[in-house]
Amino acid sequence: GHSHHMGMNMDMSGGNNSTMPPHHHPTTSSDHSHDHMMMMPMTFYFGFKNVELLFSGLVINTAGEMAGAFVAVFLLAMFYEGLKIAREGLLRKSQVSIRYNSMPVPGPNGTILMETHKTVGQQMLSFPHLLQTVLHIIQVVISYFLMLIFMTYNGYLCIAVAAGAGTGYFLFSWKKAVVVDITEHCH
Repeated sequence: GHSHHMGMNMDMSGGNNSTMPPHHHPTTSSDHSHDHMMMMPMTFYFGFKNVELLFSGLVINTAGEMAGAFVAVFLLAMFYEGLKIAREGLLRKSQVSIRYNSMPVPGPNGTILMETHKTVGQQMLSFPHLLQTVLHIIQVVISYFLMLIFMTYNGYLCIAVAAGAGTGYFLFSWKKAVVVDITEHCH
């Protein structure tokens, strides 16, 4: 009995046992699509068949759909860069408007003096701060969407993310440099 047991083990490790079922072989097409949903590629690849984009209903199957997805992802990445820079500009503008508040104060002999209060930052329950908060939420969601798109490992979509971010930075950041220079000369 003991020798038979050892022979069985050797047979299995050798892979010569014909009665063992194959490791994995999908039989029906529904089985196969279910497998695809469970498996995520862990290496970069270039393809446009069965590429899921963020949502289960959004599946790319043709070159045209991939081209459309490329443009959409490219624009999303560009918008993300623009949003980041726009938020910085808005913050700077709202801080500048709050920084110097001049208010008339009654002076001696019925004259009116202008008193300037210097305040830095924003008030918590102000429209600029609430707007910044909403824009921040949008920015965070878009950044995670872009990360998840990159994590599909699809080469086309990864290039779209990178190219969109680069183009967005190129188009929107040159204004940022000019604005920074102007504010630096003010102080």
